[in-house]
Amino acid sequence: MSRRPQPNINANYNIKGGYWLYGQHAVQAALQNRKRQKLRLLATADAYATVLAKLDAPLKIVHETIDRSTLDTICGKEAVHQGIALHVMPLGSASAEDMLERSGPILMLDQVTDPRNIGAILRSAVAFGAAGVILQDRHSPDESGAMAKAASGGLDTIPIMRAVNLSRELTKFKEAGLWAVGLDAHGNLLNGADYAQRRVILVLGAEGAGIRQLTKKNCDEIASLRMTGDIDSLNVSVAGAIALYEITRSFF
Repeated sequence: MSRRPQPNINANYNIKGGYWLYGQHAVQAALQNRKRQKLRLLATADAYATVLAKLDAPLKIVHETIDRSTLDTICGKEAVHQGIALHVMPLGSASAEDMLERSGPILMLDQVTDPRNIGAILRSAVAFGAAGVILQDRHSPDESGAMAKAASGGLDTIPIMRAVNLSRELTKFKEAGLWAVGLDAHGNLLNGADYAQRRVILVLGAEGAGIRQLTKKNCDEIASLRMTGDIDSLNVSVAGAIALYEITRSFF
């Protein structure tokens, strides 16, 4: 007796360009982002109803009802897709002008390569009212479902700029009146009161290596976080969130 052939899910849902973005917050933010090119929406009935109820405008893409097991195959078994996935094209790079037109601090990530860390930083940037995030073009990961999920909607909410030369961009922002603060374990203690009258561009380096020497040299000051325990370093996304809170607390 011959076995019944199984459907080739990878062929049915194979994508040419772009990637699958997943998770209810990430998909909702992407659906609301007019700049985001959206190609295909897959969702369970319950997940679709939940996201649809939160949208502030009519949905302009037809959705396909799908079961969770198929989404597990498309997104990966480790992905917490919450019953919904959206095939999208990557966003274009924002400009320095986009960020300068907004209020709040700006973040610059110097060779931070973990997509989940970048996603978590984007989430904190939105939470604390940052104006944008700058990534290094060649040494930062591409957009991905993992990054979008960790950002919890932040990927489609805050301007993200990809820069070829971070030091050159740092100089431009300083010339525009921003104060460059590099976060490093050996800097002076970060004190939010010092920035009540200053707009800050906060520079975060990769774990282990930290901020590169040329980028650090171009900062106006090097600051560190107060830590009193036996551990002397933090995950870059955690350190970034604490530093953002400290810098912006005088405005709350």
